[in-house]
Amino acid sequence: MTIRVLLADDQALLRATFRILIDSCDDMEVVAEAADGKEAVALARTHRPDLVLMDIRMPGTDGLAATSAICADPDLADTRVLILTTFEIDEYVAEALRAGASGFLGKDVTADALLAGVRTVAAGDSLLSPLATRTVITRFLAAPAKGARSAVPVDLAALTAREREVMAWVAEGHSNEEIAGKLVVSPLTVRTHVHRAMTKLGARDRAQLVVIAYQSGLVQASPRG
Repeated sequence: MTIRVLLADDQALLRATFRILIDSCDDMEVVAEAADGKEAVALARTHRPDLVLMDIRMPGTDGLAATSAICADPDLADTRVLILTTFEIDEYVAEALRAGASGFLGKDVTADALLAGVRTVAAGDSLLSPLATRTVITRFLAAPAKGARSAVPVDLAALTAREREVMAWVAEGHSNEEIAGKLVVSPLTVRTHVHRAMTKLGARDRAQLVVIAYQSGLVQASPRG
């Protein structure tokens, strides 16, 4: 199955570079390019891509607003957003994760890492294991967004004890294989628990499960040192 990608970046040269790289792969293709967030939202609704590779800082409608619009659109429920940013430790990245993005990559990412990231997010997983991403989560996701009302507490009562346990490990950045080793179960069993927790909590994907884990208080942010 071919992964259909929408590129959203105000730098034409960067978009051209990403297009060449992505189109060189047999399992993915670029279906459209956007120079700002407003255009990205419009093209996403037209093309229904599997994934939007989204720059955060663009003129006019930025990547944060575009991510919110795409992830809130029920017609785009199957479209994932992967954030590209020059500033990996950035509060805007956390806001994008809150809005529904499935992870982020720095613009200095290698070609292989970019392609792997596209495949990972398109498959329904999230890019939340690198140290920089965990730092963003612990610095910002546990705190209310600026200007926002206090978040309504998330009720985790629908989850089983094992689902809450697995969810906590996921929130700390562990892979299914790592969690399986800790719990002495198979990775498939862990994946089943993750998907059941996502379904019960209405989480869009694994990244949103992490956001809920912090906002519900299931996992506490690490003190900054």
